[in-house]
Amino acid sequence: MTTPISETENSSEYRYTTDGGISVIRRMTTITYENATEGLIDALDQTKGVLLSSSYEFPGRYSRWDMGFDTPPLEITGRERGFAIRALNDRGRVLLDIISNTLGNHPHIEGVTDGDDGLYGYVKTPASWFPEEQRSQQPSLFSVVRALRDLFAHKGDERLGLYGAFGYDIALHFEQINLTQDRPADHKDIHLFLPDRLITVDHASRVATKIEYEFITPDGHSTVGLERASQAHPPSRGNNAVVENDMKPGEYAAIVDETKPRFARGELFEVVPSRVFRTPCATAPSEIFRRLKRRNPAPYGFLINLGDGEHLIGASPEMYVRVNGQRIETCPISGTIARGRDAIEDAENIRTLLNSTKDESELTMCTDVDRNDKARVCKPGSIRILGRRQIEMYSRLIHTVDHVEGRLRDGFDALDAFLTHCWAVTVTG
Repeated sequence: MTTPISETENSSEYRYTTDGGISVIRRMTTITYENATEGLIDALDQTKGVLLSSSYEFPGRYSRWDMGFDTPPLEITGRERGFAIRALNDRGRVLLDIISNTLGNHPHIEGVTDGDDGLYGYVKTPASWFPEEQRSQQPSLFSVVRALRDLFAHKGDERLGLYGAFGYDIALHFEQINLTQDRPADHKDIHLFLPDRLITVDHASRVATKIEYEFITPDGHSTVGLERASQAHPPSRGNNAVVENDMKPGEYAAIVDETKPRFARGELFEVVPSRVFRTPCATAPSEIFRRLKRRNPAPYGFLINLGDGEHLIGASPEMYVRVNGQRIETCPISGTIARGRDAIEDAENIRTLLNSTKDESELTMCTDVDRNDKARVCKPGSIRILGRRQIEMYSRLIHTVDHVEGRLRDGFDALDAFLTHCWAVTVTG
């Protein structure tokens, strides 16, 4: 139940209790729409936080919106089976005791200990045997994510939650394989934040809102009156324009040549050779993000300051997985061609793309894999194709896209959907 405290023309204040027993005061204030996120974009040069931005529209699929925050009170990181939950200011410290009790009583978690400004613990090793349909609910770092979600969840608030980044190795919490590559010391599988202040922007209605949260735990600890303090976390910068990569000339081509006969023998289904390019960057993350958003509008733009000189900046055309209630949907992309110089050339390129049997076969393969992923957690007979080889046009590229939906079985949720698609074949490919 959400109880109103006060309400004016431009603001409202409500109180509710989360599923985990935390009392929350939520204050929502309408702010100036124009340039509502510009200050946040600048702040993320120096302060931990997240901005998610959609600057692309597709009927029934994508709309334009922004949502983000800086100065979060809590940070959650994890690697393999170990995790840490750190308070980033006094407001975060208020929440540590109830989080410690929650995780300490969780059947998938062990060894929870208190440290300076944080909690540390481990996820238990999964059983050697379990039913395949329960794979996504075995002990993993997602056990920690689930526990925190349930602690702060309330059906009347869809904004309060965990935001951040998942490393590629999170897939190994779902499909365990033997590793052949060493991981660097600073490698992380998850890096998430719990915010206590958000800015949301709905560009269709031209409304911007600031949402602020206060937390009162069952034992009386409260964030009311505590400062939203933060430390500076500037980006790592350099002026050397030399581009380094981890392969010598010809190495990448040699890998491709090696795989071809193995495909012919049926030993391989898909291979994604990878290489890493590195170069110092003197440009501020905020400027890179603004430039990318201006030149390449996309439904999934992001600017994330993870601290320690690490920023993530990107603009992706692809929905990974989206869940609303029991409905799960994805939009696999395969088949790409350049934009034309004008509308006539665009039409010619679209015709070329749609007439490509190679691109059609690749998208079919990707969608087949996607449907198999859904079959783990969806009701039998509920998985269907809503759109086949639909055209999405971006600033420089034209894609063919399928649209797939299913209905989650009872007992499964959005986190199960996330894990079962780790990682979507179109992402790895």
